[in-house]
Amino acid sequence: MKGTNRTVNVSSHLIRMADIRPYKRAVVCHAGRDKHGRAIYSHLTFQQLNRESDIFAHGLKKAGTERGTKTILMVKPSLEFFVLIFAMFKIGAIPVVVDPGMGIRRMVNCFKSTHPEAFIGISLAHVIRTLYPKFFKTVKTWITVGRRWFWGGLTLNHLRQSLWKPYPVADTGWDETAAILFTTGSTGPAKGAVYTHGNFEAQLEQIKIHLNMSPNEIDLSTFPLFAMFYPELGITAVIPDMDPSKPARVNPDRIIEAVNNLGVTNMFASPALLNRVGRYGKEKGIKLPSLKRVISAGAPVYADNIEQFRALLGPDAEIHTPYGATEAVPIVSITSNEILSETRQLSEKGYGICIGRPINNIDVCIIKISDDPIETWSDDLEVSQNDIGEIAVKGALVSRQYFENPGANAQMKIKQGDEIWHRMGDLGWMDQKGRIWFCGRKSHRVITDNRTLFTIPCEAIFNNHPKVFRSALVGVGSPMKQKPVICIELKKEYLKANKKELSIDLAALAARHELTKTIETILFHGAFPVDIRHNSKIFREKLAAWAEQKLK
Repeated sequence: MKGTNRTVNVSSHLIRMADIRPYKRAVVCHAGRDKHGRAIYSHLTFQQLNRESDIFAHGLKKAGTERGTKTILMVKPSLEFFVLIFAMFKIGAIPVVVDPGMGIRRMVNCFKSTHPEAFIGISLAHVIRTLYPKFFKTVKTWITVGRRWFWGGLTLNHLRQSLWKPYPVADTGWDETAAILFTTGSTGPAKGAVYTHGNFEAQLEQIKIHLNMSPNEIDLSTFPLFAMFYPELGITAVIPDMDPSKPARVNPDRIIEAVNNLGVTNMFASPALLNRVGRYGKEKGIKLPSLKRVISAGAPVYADNIEQFRALLGPDAEIHTPYGATEAVPIVSITSNEILSETRQLSEKGYGICIGRPINNIDVCIIKISDDPIETWSDDLEVSQNDIGEIAVKGALVSRQYFENPGANAQMKIKQGDEIWHRMGDLGWMDQKGRIWFCGRKSHRVITDNRTLFTIPCEAIFNNHPKVFRSALVGVGSPMKQKPVICIELKKEYLKANKKELSIDLAALAARHELTKTIETILFHGAFPVDIRHNSKIFREKLAAWAEQKLK
């Protein structure tokens, strides 16, 4: 049920869990090592997390953080992160979250665009804000998590009360803003997706039903924002010993250690982390018997990567590869059994990557490819089955708008009465079984003078070569008359291979397939530029600029 009259606040789930499971661990964080090198963990039970968030809610309110206060949150994954996020939800304050991996200048521009009134951050975050004071002119309340150095404001100790008392949770509405979450900007300008309490409520329900997770489970979240959902479902969230901004460089031993020490049953892993831990675990013959479910998302997850990690798991465990975006997640999903037994073979032939079927009550349509805004929905937007078009989604968990960004709203949202369709900016097609096949970003398609090439199907042909780690199709030249160029990143063991001979092999491979027969230019690149958050999305725009320079 959706509607402005419905009262809903996502923190209510934590309060309920604190009542029915007070002594169960809600959050577990790696806290160091003893003199023997054994991992030490700190934790909060559901009762402790609920009470701590009450204490901080009172403290934040006293410091001037009210319902509707837009509050920058720059805190690393920690017990304090969970306490603060739930305290803000209880108040009805609005966390503003930006991925620091996008670069400092872009990050502070995102913050400025929301006109923030409060700032909660670690010491380094406060150093950054003192270097860019004009971007934070609207901020009235400053709070430091950790050591406060040469700047003013409050610390977490200032917010603490000596005695706990329940905080009266704000009676926020379904359509009331709960948070502003910025997209990574990996495929365009970063945009602030407005999440309502209703959006979060729908997400929780989607995750709970689709993954069939019981409150007895333990989750290892290598991506912090996903971790905040699990305590609301009564599930223990574990924060591992890793830098979440560099999953491709994670120490596999640390992940394996956390899984086995704490009996982790569910794990989120970006494709890069999945690959690194899977390769290491397979080489060492490691098994992770407690894991019954692995979720991998953030970029295309290839079958070889899934198969490699699958070797670490028990016979009944599954790897899920849900699809979504900051504005709408999760909306479509598929499991490893279906990928490895059926869709993999088609993906390798250039059909695209099968991302699965719509989850629960999510509406998914494939619409005609257009770079223009679409103001209102009409059924003739839809393409025929098996035709490639843009993926559009509608549902209660889908963010309806961007914060004060009418241009992005016009470009990405389509009105249908009181409902909103979100254009994913991704291309794909739907098969007769109702499955969606992902074919790449709309902005990455290569338009030549006689055909349009789509990245994922074309790249699959080149990725079949045993020496290729990954490939990226880019277009060089004027729009509508681009020259297709395939960029190749080799596997580490083949970096010194004869590039001339490889080029001949790859050109012959391309010529044998209808999808790739017009791709005649091959360039080798040492290491593709990728996004910071998942270390998996290829920055094809940067590769296109590089390729253009190489071909001059």
